[in-house]
Amino acid sequence: MKQLRPAELKAWLDDPQREKPLLLDVREPWEYGVCHIEGAQLMPMASVPARLGELDPAREIVVICHHGVRSYHVARFLEHSGFGKVINLTGGVDAWAKEADPTMPTY
Repeated sequence: MKQLRPAELKAWLDDPQREKPLLLDVREPWEYGVCHIEGAQLMPMASVPARLGELDPAREIVVICHHGVRSYHVARFLEHSGFGKVINLTGGVDAWAKEADPTMPTY
């Protein structure tokens, strides 16, 4: 499975020449309410199996959570479900706040 560091994802999102990936945030709603990467779609981890039909298997998907553990498991699940362009955000939003957006609140 492909992994991205926050600085790599930020460079991708800031590049007007590259198509943007789907940012799939698999944390709980209260966590998303504290902080999230702009444009991220909330789909709590437990709801992913029932909501697979909402995702495009041909699109690049960056899976995001707090520290990168839940997102890793969801990314593996998506890969096993036929999604070929899945990427885990290493370190999650916690690392994003430290490496890419120091103004982001943390918890």
